[in-house]
Amino acid sequence: MALRLCRMSMGLCWRAARGGCGELRPWSQRFAAGPICRPPGTAGTVQSRGLGRGSAAGSGPWMGAGLAAGLAGLAGLAAAAFGHVKRAEMVPKSSGAQSRQAGRPEEEDALARRCSCFMASPVTDLRELRRRPDDMKTKMELLIMETQAQVCQALAQVDGGASFSVDRWERKEGGGGISCVLQDGHIFEKAGVSVSVVHGYLPEEAVKQMRSRGKILKTKDGKLPFSAMGVSSVIHPKNPHAPSFHFNYRYFEVEEADGNTQWWFGGGCDLSPTYLNQEDAVHFHRTLKEACDQHGPDLYPKFKKWCDDYFHITHRGERRGIGGIFFDDLDSPSKEEVFCFVQSCAQAVVPAYIPLVKKHCGDSFTPQEKLWQQLRRGRYVEFNLVYDRGTKFGLFTPGSKIESILMSLPLTARWEYMHSPIENSKEAEILEVLRHPRDWVH
Repeated sequence: MALRLCRMSMGLCWRAARGGCGELRPWSQRFAAGPICRPPGTAGTVQSRGLGRGSAAGSGPWMGAGLAAGLAGLAGLAAAAFGHVKRAEMVPKSSGAQSRQAGRPEEEDALARRCSCFMASPVTDLRELRRRPDDMKTKMELLIMETQAQVCQALAQVDGGASFSVDRWERKEGGGGISCVLQDGHIFEKAGVSVSVVHGYLPEEAVKQMRSRGKILKTKDGKLPFSAMGVSSVIHPKNPHAPSFHFNYRYFEVEEADGNTQWWFGGGCDLSPTYLNQEDAVHFHRTLKEACDQHGPDLYPKFKKWCDDYFHITHRGERRGIGGIFFDDLDSPSKEEVFCFVQSCAQAVVPAYIPLVKKHCGDSFTPQEKLWQQLRRGRYVEFNLVYDRGTKFGLFTPGSKIESILMSLPLTARWEYMHSPIENSKEAEILEVLRHPRDWVH
């Protein structure tokens, strides 16, 4: 059931992320908090051996950049928001003495404390998470829950009055999700951060798509058990000088008929500005490159090109935005090494994007600039509905939640017949970049 919760005022409280990859530091240690932005006219002011794709090289499976659509649609999404009211289904807090009296191991208390800082309790029951602390599904679920909480707090701080729609439900076929959606805020027209943790049997069409892209999968009686989880977000600010932003990071497992398990990670993030700002583009790509370079110097250029190629609106001959990074089918050299890479990417989300919104959320703009933003939003819609694999998969999957699948779409967009920007204008400048991607960091 959707709830309307008041403004977030929760402090940072997450602790070290266990699993061999070091700490997930609070975002406040990664960028200056800065003042709360207000609308114009208002008062106030570990080296790896190199990551790569496995046997399905050259193929994204049925889920591409649209984890929010594919997984969220499967799971149905849920959310909790910040504020002075209690969050739904939060883990009860207890003192160490009380826990010891109840006979709980100390590590159980640590997990409960960590989860108490999430937007809501994890999709998977805490007892199950405690039974398998070293399982990658446990590590990934805790990482995506942590990322959701950190990003939502950063967004609410910038908005200065955000109200989140809260929705939590279970998927009858297995699993569930948590989704936080802000609409008509002070700064953000629409911002969603969703977590999905689902399991069950892959639809036959999904298995066919995987095989057509190079996956060798052994089913039993036509069935293929799977587990999938991820965090995904799409953010659309009101100000046309503040760029739209998307990210998602996901983990997937399938169990074949012979008992063999195949696994892979995927994800990425990309920026979609209405107008080109060279300084912003360099900051965004440099932040992503620094995250990738921790795990190998070849990763950023490879995943940057993959992003430019994936987010291509073929019928328009242009990209959705100025790119970022995108990857799929990452299954080597090991689960831990790829997980650590994904963790680094998740930690880069807030410092890559939030400073850009803070920089531009108070910029003045003209009606013409707002109109151009609406036209670019139309392109965003076209890509998501026509090309995004996850969106298409979710829309045609039984048990999907349509509202969650379409969460990535902006509240407003516009299409004009035969619209063409004036030559040498700011609008023509961004179009040139979208048609011919640039190298922003060399």
